[in-house]
Amino acid sequence: MTVSRALNNPEKLSPETYQRVRRAIDELQFVPSLSARRIRGDNLQTRTIGVFALDTATTPFAVELLLSIEQTAQQAGWNVFILNLLSNPPTDQNIDLMLSHRPDGLIFSAMGLRQVCIPERLKSTPLVLANCLADDSRLVSYVPDDEMGQYRAVHHALSQGYRRPLFINLPKQSLAWGLRQRGMQRACQAFGLLPDPLLQYDLSDHDAYGETAAILDRHIIDSRPQFDILICGNDRIAFCAYQVLLGRGLKIPNDVAVLGYDNMIGIAELFIPPLTTVQLPYYEIGRRAARHLIGALDVSGAQPVDCPLVARASI
Repeated sequence: MTVSRALNNPEKLSPETYQRVRRAIDELQFVPSLSARRIRGDNLQTRTIGVFALDTATTPFAVELLLSIEQTAQQAGWNVFILNLLSNPPTDQNIDLMLSHRPDGLIFSAMGLRQVCIPERLKSTPLVLANCLADDSRLVSYVPDDEMGQYRAVHHALSQGYRRPLFINLPKQSLAWGLRQRGMQRACQAFGLLPDPLLQYDLSDHDAYGETAAILDRHIIDSRPQFDILICGNDRIAFCAYQVLLGRGLKIPNDVAVLGYDNMIGIAELFIPPLTTVQLPYYEIGRRAARHLIGALDVSGAQPVDCPLVARASI
């Protein structure tokens, strides 16, 4: 009882007794067990968000998603427990470990917009998806607004006077592909460009970046490009394209402009010239997912998060 008072109500002890208990705690390196206190039925003030991290903890470009969850939770006085997943769906061992921490809410996060499988066992706890989708319409998902992001970027490019775009898109199997196609078509129609005559290529899942060089070779004849702007499905495609274009003696943006997508952390601004691209809103997605649980928001379905344009010197 004296130790409990020292930890929870130190004002009830004399200074001498409190210091004796603190010395013993420090010597033994004692830490209270929150799990044991929950089992005992203590009404703990601190609440916990459990995060399933499918590739988000191991991919530098998505680590901001987890960072924002932690920062948002800490500001609200909540704790965060992150479990890195190596498979989708999570194994029974993954689920047991997560639920053993008795989380007050769960976030299922993924790197790269994708479909995930959410086991029924997890749906009894308040659950939010971050940067992924499930086939259960009752679940809320905070995802990039790829349609508006692509529309804004292509509209910006065409407003600079470019009229002969070459598109090297993500693989068609990608969930973002259809959304970005709609955004691209809306922007092109606004400038009187019909989708059928446009130069478009959808990369495969096998050798996407090797294909980029082959596509560019096909449309650069005698060092003269048949396009005035290259619109890339992501910044990695743009990185490959830079090497090909600059290797052919072409200047960016004087001869060919380049537009990316993703705003790869620590890389996009290092292109020479710096790459105009679209920001995937990992930080904002994580913040909204955490706020959803903390505030017990009553929404469902996909909630699009704005993808801002990052204008640099490649256009």
